[in-house]
Amino acid sequence: MKKRELNSLRKKLKVTGNHVVFSLVFLVLGYIIAFSYHLTQSDAEKAAITGKQWERDIELRNQLVGLEEKNRALQKEVYEKQERVREIEKEMSQEAQVYFNLAEDAEKYRMYLGKVKVKGQGVEVTLSDGDYNPNEVNVNNYIVHEHHVFKVINELYISGAQAIAINGQRLSHNSYILCNGPVIEIDGYQHPAPFVISAIGDTDVLASALNLTGGVKDSLVNENIQFTLEKKAEIMMEPLLGS
Repeated sequence: MKKRELNSLRKKLKVTGNHVVFSLVFLVLGYIIAFSYHLTQSDAEKAAITGKQWERDIELRNQLVGLEEKNRALQKEVYEKQERVREIEKEMSQEAQVYFNLAEDAEKYRMYLGKVKVKGQGVEVTLSDGDYNPNEVNVNNYIVHEHHVFKVINELYISGAQAIAINGQRLSHNSYILCNGPVIEIDGYQHPAPFVISAIGDTDVLASALNLTGGVKDSLVNENIQFTLEKKAEIMMEPLLGS
């Protein structure tokens, strides 16, 4: 009886021991499987996150490249517009110079035409009849004629005179001078001797031209005309009235 009970107890202990071993094996196996699954999930999540970050980095890099290209295009456009602005400024500067020159020319022509009042340095030439000579039969040989006045006027214009007046009457581009007995007629107005010819221009140049040896002064003096020349720091001439 005791032997039978002992065998039965051995069988029970054997079965119980096998159960414990199997339980331990399954427990370890389950832990390994769970750990492996957790590790796999973690790696998958990391891989997923890394992939998203990569895609995000690529997207940001592409946006940056696009912005840089757009910035370069805008800079190029700015440079082109700045160059155009410089060209326009240069053109305007040239146009301003052209307009300035035109304004100067217009003022010069107005002055030559006698349309504006002028003032400047110049010379005054006085032509007077020669002293009476009882031995001279022809009185015309010692009085001032229009050709004497023309000699002075022509020399003054050739020497750069900008405006000329005779006895205060300003000459225009189409003025005429006639001799009418003891007087000369300028554009219909009569003037007696002496004749004061005023000219605005470079004082030294005008005076030198008139005083040249064998020039206008010597020619007039040889024809018994009294010739005096005076330099003026300022001469003023009023504009011509009428047509």
